[in-house]
Amino acid sequence: MGKKVLIVDDSRTIRQQVNFTLSKGGFEVVEAEDGKDGIVKLRAHPEVAMIISDVNMPNMNGLEMVEAIKGDATLTHPPIVMLTTEGAGELVERAKAAGAKGWLVKPFKPEQLVAVVNKLVG
Repeated sequence: MGKKVLIVDDSRTIRQQVNFTLSKGGFEVVEAEDGKDGIVKLRAHPEVAMIISDVNMPNMNGLEMVEAIKGDATLTHPPIVMLTTEGAGELVERAKAAGAKGWLVKPFKPEQLVAVVNKLVG
């Protein structure tokens, strides 16, 4: 099995699309429904090599999750890429400031997503 990628998105459809795309690309996938669930899953799977997260989610959004992960010394800090419909400059800057490594806009191209994951964890 390939490297493990955590997908954090409140949309089951998006999680399934990303899971399908990355599984075909040789990656193992763990899914989470929101930022809080993402942190729980990261604790349960410290070997996660990368996180792909939506921004707008209930309970804890993607930017709050990035900030929480980066601020917690007990967690591993894999590269995080935001996958979102948002393209606002201030959100991109906040994500980068929090430690996100990249920003992809939905709808994504499967080959582009696999290329980004390969670049960051390959």
